[in-house]
Amino acid sequence: MDESLQKKILGNSAGWVAALLNFFPGLGTGYIYQRRWKAYWATTAISALWVFLGSYRDLSVDQSDPIQSSSDTSVFIGLFTIAAITAFEAWYTVKNINSQSKSL
Repeated sequence: MDESLQKKILGNSAGWVAALLNFFPGLGTGYIYQRRWKAYWATTAISALWVFLGSYRDLSVDQSDPIQSSSDTSVFIGLFTIAAITAFEAWYTVKNINSQSKSL
């Protein structure tokens, strides 16, 4: 895709919508709204890797040990962190593009 067309699409998209879509459904849905496919697939891959590592860590947990910490919490916190970072990044990218276009 042409870079100027990508900037027009980003400039016309609402930053708050992209941030909201990245945060609540998660997994980079706001990137689909912005048509940023590389960022979407990177977020999807990182999220899948995080869930896989959490599941893999569960395999080594001894169920008879009462003091084992649950990795469900760490998986949730990790996915929450990914959603928060991508939401901020999607909002900031739109803000940055719009400020560049106003300065021209």
